[in-house]
Amino acid sequence: MRIVIDTNVLYSALRSKRGASYRLISQLPCNTFQIMLSVPLYMEYQEVLLKGKLSERYSKQEILGFLRYFCKICIHQEIFYLWRPLLKDQKDDMLLELAVAGDCDYIVTHNIKHFKGLEQFKPKPITPKEFIGLQGGSL
Repeated sequence: MRIVIDTNVLYSALRSKRGASYRLISQLPCNTFQIMLSVPLYMEYQEVLLKGKLSERYSKQEILGFLRYFCKICIHQEIFYLWRPLLKDQKDDMLLELAVAGDCDYIVTHNIKHFKGLEQFKPKPITPKEFIGLQGGSL
């Protein structure tokens, strides 16, 4: 199974040790699914995680170290076809494009409503909690 992880899931996992986002990220790498990553998504991860309240808890070096590790365990996918504009937020378009190019089953996100009306595409938006449930709660 292949997935794309939205930036808000990584942010939530680093912000709190409670909840499904932390549970998902803390169990990586996992043999039951593969995480797809593109250069634009990595750049968004870096931009979002290095600013704001996370900098109160983690140093820049710690965040970059986490992102290097995360990048290392992901499958890198090039995007050859852009579906834009399809969604209201171009950053959500970026996730959809990666998920389609990587033949993903799921887009793991806290913003399910941002992906409504995309039933023609294979990737299904799903929350971290729902995704863990698909794994039998074994994460």
